[in-house]
Amino acid sequence: MPHTLDHALSLDANDELAPFRQQFVISDPHLIYLDGNSLGRLPAHTAVRLQEAVLDEWGTGLIRGWNANWWHAPGRVGEKIAQLIGAAPGQVIVSDTTSINLYKLVMAALRLRPTRTRLLSDTLNFPSDLYIFQGCLDALGRAHSLDLLPSSDGIAPDLDQLDALLGPDTALVSLSHVCFKSGYTYDAAAITELAHRRGALVLWDLSHAAGAVEVALDEWGADFAVGCTYKYLNGGPGSPAYLYVNKNLQEQTQQPIWGWWGENAPFAFDLDYTPAPGILRYLVSSPPVLSMLAVETGVEVLLQAGMPRLRRKSVQQTEYLIALFEERLAELGFSLGSPRQAEQRGSHVSLRHPEGYRINRALIEELAVIPDFREPDNLRLGIAPLYTSFVEIWEAVERIRRAVVERRYEHYPQSRLAVT
Repeated sequence: MPHTLDHALSLDANDELAPFRQQFVISDPHLIYLDGNSLGRLPAHTAVRLQEAVLDEWGTGLIRGWNANWWHAPGRVGEKIAQLIGAAPGQVIVSDTTSINLYKLVMAALRLRPTRTRLLSDTLNFPSDLYIFQGCLDALGRAHSLDLLPSSDGIAPDLDQLDALLGPDTALVSLSHVCFKSGYTYDAAAITELAHRRGALVLWDLSHAAGAVEVALDEWGADFAVGCTYKYLNGGPGSPAYLYVNKNLQEQTQQPIWGWWGENAPFAFDLDYTPAPGILRYLVSSPPVLSMLAVETGVEVLLQAGMPRLRRKSVQQTEYLIALFEERLAELGFSLGSPRQAEQRGSHVSLRHPEGYRINRALIEELAVIPDFREPDNLRLGIAPLYTSFVEIWEAVERIRRAVVERRYEHYPQSRLAVT
């Protein structure tokens, strides 16, 4: 039967997470925001918390703020993120950026497998991850090589080739749990178990997973993980990232950037570096405190909602979006660029169209819908279960249809803006 507006309204009326939408700043109710998988909305309490931090903790407390609240923030916020990604205490720290954390962990992992010379990833990985891998191998004198698991359709990896690529020389397998273009989601437990049987370590990038997909790092037996905080964790633009190191590996590993925050006794000011115990050795330097506190408020909202409920709603909403695509958009030249099976799909849906980029421009500039575009033809629609409503999804599809039927996309050039 057709999916009507009344049906969307009824789905919202029965949504147990609907009240969480009120905890976010939504200044324009006409605007449909479907880019929370790139930058999450602003939690209303974040503005309050940052004002308190600026005026009271910094303005009045001055440097006393370090002992009062700031010094332990990387570990405190890390423990809260740990609850979202299935990690026991003492294994997650907030520090630096995703790329810098990835560099630390790759270098640490390769040192744990000194006789192995291959690193395995895939062609679906976020290019920045691949660049970091290439830089690591260059820093190590090009004694290692990078193998990439291919994808024949640009949606899912060709897993039938995994056995051949995961060989006795593989030191590390590093993949994104949820792929950034298609939303394909790996069976992380199975991949980790296979890699371990072959003697390789495993590092997961959770940037498109944490806060939208249930993650169980300890249960999977993962060795390392990284992730950003500005997508589904709603930490704000450029907010600091986090990393995970399995407690069984912490004392065996040494990361390559030796800064004073990762030193055993930073205020002893010794001239020779001694790493701090446990996860603290993966810190480097003074954190961006205000951004760190913004991450904390964003994570707290997710903890209130709970990952099982968030995942159930994410699956329901992406299924709903795909049903609307089949009913309203498939006839207009769109094809599905994401897996149909819910267990293989994260919380965004890619719709492919030859005019995807110009459709994206028309939606943003004329029709008050904000998705994003990923080359070569992916219109990417992000579902953030905390604040995305079913009515918004229904209306977004109607506006996408208008952009094509009314040929609005023809008003825009093929040339790309700096940020797509």
